[in-house]
Amino acid sequence: MTRKTGNLVPELWRCDAGSASVAVLHIPGALDRRRTFDIDVTLLVRVPVEGDGPWHELAVELDGQQQWRRRIPSHSPGQTDGLDYHCRIELETGRALRIRATAGVGGSRVQQLSIEAREAL
Repeated sequence: MTRKTGNLVPELWRCDAGSASVAVLHIPGALDRRRTFDIDVTLLVRVPVEGDGPWHELAVELDGQQQWRRRIPSHSPGQTDGLDYHCRIELETGRALRIRATAGVGGSRVQQLSIEAREAL
């Protein structure tokens, strides 16, 4: 946490796993206050020009508990397709958070998997 002219600067945490199929982001606890974060997880896949029913999926866990999972057909042959997940979470004073995103593909290829947590003041 940093302070700028007496005001809190919102925390911003990011994890860009590139073309890996797993991304993990750890947000440490703050001992002096509770915080609220907007969390965004983004999966971008490259779709083959030809293929038999390519698909992609994204799963998101918060502190080991699955929050969301979706599998869809990959569209736009020769281009990209993707999935996004958004949630807001409140962290009590001292509570840390572990966010884990996993990507699965069939025929498509993971191009980028990322997690961003932006504090809402």
